[in-house]
Amino acid sequence: MNNLLILLENTANANTKAAAGSGWISLIMIAVMVLVFWLFIIRPQKKKQKEEEKMRNDLQIGDEIVTIGGIYGKIVSLKDDSFVLESITDKSKQKFARWAIQQNLTVHDEQK
Repeated sequence: MNNLLILLENTANANTKAAAGSGWISLIMIAVMVLVFWLFIIRPQKKKQKEEEKMRNDLQIGDEIVTIGGIYGKIVSLKDDSFVLESITDKSKQKFARWAIQQNLTVHDEQK
């Protein structure tokens, strides 16, 4: 009977140690998943947002752009949060929010 109690106690200690090791492995796997998520999703998205913000801040009057709605035109007036766009085809003018710019088609020489 005494041997049986010792055997059961040793088995319980082994199970407790195995469970503790399993907990660390789970924690490490979660940390690896968070790191992968950050590297492949969050970091590239933030980089893209910074590039778009820089492009919108570097706009000049006369730049040809495309809005998020697909309208092509030339900037005739710029303000802090808006701009006036002259369409290429019929020369009509419309006011847009600055965040509505999708792409700048004008290439500027970077001179510093």
